[in-house]
Amino acid sequence: MKGLFKSKPRTPPELVRHTRELLILFTNPNSNVRESKREEKMSELSKLIRDLKCVLYGNSESEPVSEACSQLTQEFFREDTLRLLITCLPKLNLEARKDATQVVANLQRQQVQSRLIASDYLDRNKDLMDVLLSGYEDTDIALHYGAMLRECIRHQCVARYVLESEQMKKFFDYIQLPNFDIASDAAATFKELLTRHKSTVAEFLTKNYDWFFAEYNSKLLESPNYITRRQAVKLLGDMLLERANSAVMMRYVSSKDNLRILMNLLRESSKNIQIEAFHVFKLFAANQNKPPEIIGIFITNRSKLLRFFGDFKLDKEDEQFEADKAQVVKEIAALEPQDPS
Repeated sequence: MKGLFKSKPRTPPELVRHTRELLILFTNPNSNVRESKREEKMSELSKLIRDLKCVLYGNSESEPVSEACSQLTQEFFREDTLRLLITCLPKLNLEARKDATQVVANLQRQQVQSRLIASDYLDRNKDLMDVLLSGYEDTDIALHYGAMLRECIRHQCVARYVLESEQMKKFFDYIQLPNFDIASDAAATFKELLTRHKSTVAEFLTKNYDWFFAEYNSKLLESPNYITRRQAVKLLGDMLLERANSAVMMRYVSSKDNLRILMNLLRESSKNIQIEAFHVFKLFAANQNKPPEIIGIFITNRSKLLRFFGDFKLDKEDEQFEADKAQVVKEIAALEPQDPS
């Protein structure tokens, strides 16, 4: 008889409400669920999170239905379900954590009546970013929180909050963590923060130029770790060549200390680092308002630099690279010593 009365599948709002009830149970320190019951409830919670994922992503048999996604999204942000899910993540098993990460990621993109309501919610709950950021200090949840964080950074208000928070300084340490996967994840988040929202990034770099580039140079460009140096010099090029950052770029290429670092990177044994360093070095050479100390460094090292660029070749032909290199050589060869008066 049992099979004749299958329970009706839950609607998306019911799924969210039931998930919320169980999340409250597990995040409440005073809930006294018996151990045997706890396992059963945790298993039920894992299944519910998987069901939420199926509504948002569809499954092998069906595509997601926009009306169902919209209902689920509205219910999710109507009360604090997102906060509960993030807070409860360390208590979930690995599969449920993966599903929860995908649910949070998808919700950032869901529009309800042409609005990204996740953005409005996070604007009112920015402290959740502090929770996600601190995840880099816990190897069990770092990659899940990191993936969630990158999706939340899609919203400009969130990116601005993270850039301006004290936590931003911690990235310079997270990127150098001994755990390669976590260090790489932190580097991916760092890059997203510094490239996605052009005007916000330009504002941040202008306002925080001194401490940011002091940290960037000493901890990343001069890091003993090859991967860190390679990623850092590539990202530096991306930042300085971004049109919105032109004022920051002019300031960067007017510093003799920065030039010294780039010249050291050009001397690296790694061809990849040399090439990325060249893309930044050429900005120093192309600057038509070079300060006297920059001109002095170029003239003092002129013969070495010209010899270096004479031998500096890519593995395959690249017209743009050759044209850039010819321009750099021309600029350096034409320099005249500045009259100190």
